[in-house]
Amino acid sequence: MDPQAVIEVFRRNLTEHYFDVKGRARRQEFWYFVLAAVVVSIVASIIDVILSTGLLRPLVGLALLLPMTGLGIRRLQDTGRNGKLVWVSAGLYALMMVLTVIMAFTYTATVISPYGYNPYAASAGIVMFGGLMTLVGLATLVVAAVLVYFWVQPGTVGPNQYGPDPKAPAEPVTA
Repeated sequence: MDPQAVIEVFRRNLTEHYFDVKGRARRQEFWYFVLAAVVVSIVASIIDVILSTGLLRPLVGLALLLPMTGLGIRRLQDTGRNGKLVWVSAGLYALMMVLTVIMAFTYTATVISPYGYNPYAASAGIVMFGGLMTLVGLATLVVAAVLVYFWVQPGTVGPNQYGPDPKAPAEPVTA
């Protein structure tokens, strides 16, 4: 694995294909981008801890969400599958984040109440949203496992309904 190739794939997907869902993406391109995104996220998390801001890691995650979604869709299209399953995964993830925020507010509202701490109200909120979050989390896990399985599959040889084979050599231009 060439580190320069990983950096180039990451740069190209951020600058030229930020949210491009047309066409196909090779396995190598997809996994190089995932590797670079993980490294960038780890570095952002370390800097976030050092600066004690708590903002850098979520901002990096948001910045990488659209390129990762587009690349995931193009990777599925390379295998001949519709990329809509990536939207299901993104929707489940967004629902999980919304439930997490609601649960945090529910817990905070019961702890910082003018009437004092009510452990029963806090427990009720955790049980109610915790069960729903468990179901959404399991659904997210299943969809993610299916996506990873599809993403590791080889692409279809030759052109498919989503475009030409990205592994095919470029045809020479004749004048």
